[in-house]
Amino acid sequence: MLQELEKDNLAEIVAVEPMVVVQYSAGWCGNCRIMKPKFKKMASEVENVTFVIADAENFPESRKLAKVDNLPTFAAFRNGTLLNQVQTNKVEVLTDLINEVTRN
Repeated sequence: MLQELEKDNLAEIVAVEPMVVVQYSAGWCGNCRIMKPKFKKMASEVENVTFVIADAENFPESRKLAKVDNLPTFAAFRNGTLLNQVQTNKVEVLTDLINEVTRN
């Protein structure tokens, strides 16, 4: 399942969904634009994980959940807690993060 934030409510999503992976991005970020279709493809292939795209500039409260200081940042949450985050433009690193959040 994939959703793009339309309001600064990531905390609400993380609180109710057991596994969430977030791409923090911005319109001006070239690597963010490169990773977005790859992130969307992963969202269509991975079950039981909620994928969220959050504009790091427009949603500061959502950004604070992962202490984002570089883009793109990907953050994994399990049961409402930040599990891990990575700043990457490599699919392999993102895959590792998704595997980490889905591991029992």
